[in-house]
Amino acid sequence: MRFRLFKSFTVAVFSVIFTLFFTPVFGQEDGKEHVEKEAPKKEGFNAKEVIFGHVLNSHDFHFFDIKQKDGSVHPVSIPLPVILYSPQKGFSFFMSSEFEHGHKEHNGYALLTEETIAHKGLDTKKYSAQQIVAVNEAGEIDPSVKVYDISLTRNVVQMLLGLGLFVWIMLKIAKQYSRGEGVTSAPKGAQGLFEPVITFVRDEVAIPNLGHNYAKYLPYLLTVFFFILINNLFGLIPGSANVTGNIAFTVVLGLISFAVILASSNKHYWGHIFNPPGIPMGVKFILVPVEFLGVFIKPMALIIRLFANMVAGHIIIICLISLIFIFGQLNAGVGWGVSPVSVSFTIFIYFIEVLVAFIQAFIFAMLTAVFIGQAREGEHHHEEKSPAKYDDAVVV
Repeated sequence: MRFRLFKSFTVAVFSVIFTLFFTPVFGQEDGKEHVEKEAPKKEGFNAKEVIFGHVLNSHDFHFFDIKQKDGSVHPVSIPLPVILYSPQKGFSFFMSSEFEHGHKEHNGYALLTEETIAHKGLDTKKYSAQQIVAVNEAGEIDPSVKVYDISLTRNVVQMLLGLGLFVWIMLKIAKQYSRGEGVTSAPKGAQGLFEPVITFVRDEVAIPNLGHNYAKYLPYLLTVFFFILINNLFGLIPGSANVTGNIAFTVVLGLISFAVILASSNKHYWGHIFNPPGIPMGVKFILVPVEFLGVFIKPMALIIRLFANMVAGHIIIICLISLIFIFGQLNAGVGWGVSPVSVSFTIFIYFIEVLVAFIQAFIFAMLTAVFIGQAREGEHHHEEKSPAKYDDAVVV
């Protein structure tokens, strides 16, 4: 009932805004055709550029632009190191500020932007924004020069910062335990914050799915959980990079989990895939290929789930904020009218994204534990369960 009232209220608010503030568009008067010269198009707010500028990787941390009185735009950003290798030119090292955000070439290289790609009519399947290419003296792309970009992009830098913070916190907590704090007394400081989370991952993720072998995999599960969580939370800071929303990041995590799953598999696991027991021979010809594909679909589920959820949330937030500028181009009153609604929904989605940051880290660790437990299929028949740890039923 409350949801229906909230939905009706939202529709009513937007209806009032559109009715009061939209500039009317009139048709031809008295059947007379008015032919006017097309006015030059004024370049306005580009929501697509803003969205992809945040989601995609780049060679600097870009915060905002300052428009000067003469019409020029001054970007406020933090440049990052550019490291390139070319078999023809060797190694090159310089700061990304040398490119002046794609408006200048440096040392025979150029940084492509969406504006450059559109202006030169480049093939979008071959070239993309933020790609560094080799150019000749005339400023044209030289396809004969191969460029390997191993730069410290903002995703890499932010991931390293998150990793450094994670290691520092864990080492600090470990030193507290080594001094007896939290062992003979109540946990203090960061111990009190992280110990319940670690206990939760152990009791609700590792033990129910891995049994007595949980201790063998608990360090990996905790590392994955906290590493994803800290990068998820970092990505919610305005001006930062959405590291977990980068498909390369999730692919590497998925491949590592895939390797751990395969390393944990046994003959019972592969026997159920290539020779399912109790299945008619005719059905096995269909079931076996499906089961074999499932081996590769499992890590793909980990990769796509994390990537899609983290990208979707960021895009929704940027789209809600962009509504203010999009409507503001139509009419200033519309822009101001939409602002309170847009900001309210943005704050609401932002808090949901904080919750999603924890949920996605938990789901990745949980599914990894489930898949490892499936790979160890058959071993639980030879293990004795501890009643103290297996009293509660677990639904996955």
